Amino acid sequence: MLGVILIILLVLLLLGALPTWPHSRQWGYYPSGALGLILVILIILLLLGRI
Repeated sequence: MLGVILIILLVLLLLGALPTWPHSRQWGYYPSGALGLILVILIILLLLGRI
């Protein structure tokens, strides 16, 4: 149950980090890339049964 909550939270953070606002366009894809990497790691850990 905790793994599902973490994945849902990270998906929401990933969507919030997309550079769609004018002030965040200069950031590039670094925030969403880092959150995407964390999401992939959590999915792998969830599939392996470590979470």
